[in-house]
Amino acid sequence: MKALITGASSGIGRDIARALVCRGWEVILVARRADRLMELKKELGKKAKCVRCDVSHKEECIKLHDVLKKEDIEMLVNCAGFGVCGFFTETSMERELEMIDTNIKAVHILTKLFLEDFMIKNKGYILNVASIAGFFSGPMMATYYATKNYVVSLTGAIYEELKRRGSSVKISAFCPGPVDTEFNKVAHVKFSTAPIDSKTAATAAIDGVMNGKLYVIPTFKIKSLKFVKRLLSDRAITHFCYTFQKKKR
Repeated sequence: MKALITGASSGIGRDIARALVCRGWEVILVARRADRLMELKKELGKKAKCVRCDVSHKEECIKLHDVLKKEDIEMLVNCAGFGVCGFFTETSMERELEMIDTNIKAVHILTKLFLEDFMIKNKGYILNVASIAGFFSGPMMATYYATKNYVVSLTGAIYEELKRRGSSVKISAFCPGPVDTEFNKVAHVKFSTAPIDSKTAATAAIDGVMNGKLYVIPTFKIKSLKFVKRLLSDRAITHFCYTFQKKKR
């Protein structure tokens, strides 16, 4: 069994790679930072291969699939992504467009290309790392929330299509709350609630996709946020998100 993991150089992606190797999988580690990838490969040994790739570029995503499509990959983990915090009129448009390329376009391209391969074999797993943010609008992190909305929506639609076609391929959206990774350093925020560790997140994500769950949401506290969305108006939820996000700065 072989898994391809983007964003494997740190955080959840790195711990997903570790967890899969412990379960007997081979892993192909993908990220921009070659030095980080080599460190992880040394740790994981012969079961790991490294591919340096910047998935924010369409051409590199397509090339990645072309190079690896003969590897008999059975799991795709789309984990590469980042966030930016601040008022929409004050954040960098260039940085936000890079975020859209990474958080949306790369997920879309790789999901589509590898899903076509999985459909032919009628087996495989796709794990799209989203966020509980994918169910809300997020003032102060407007673009990040919007990118995760896209991932959640796309994954849900594909899940239903696979079900209707009687396919054995499984796809899941992993939707955690705060996770203790480099995310807040990159986004220049501080969590206003206690994060879970990335090892716990990785285990939950893998178990969820292997069990065929559409939305994998770790911890009761984060699950309750999705439930609360049913009880309050969209405006009230957005007001709450603004208050929550402002505390992170």
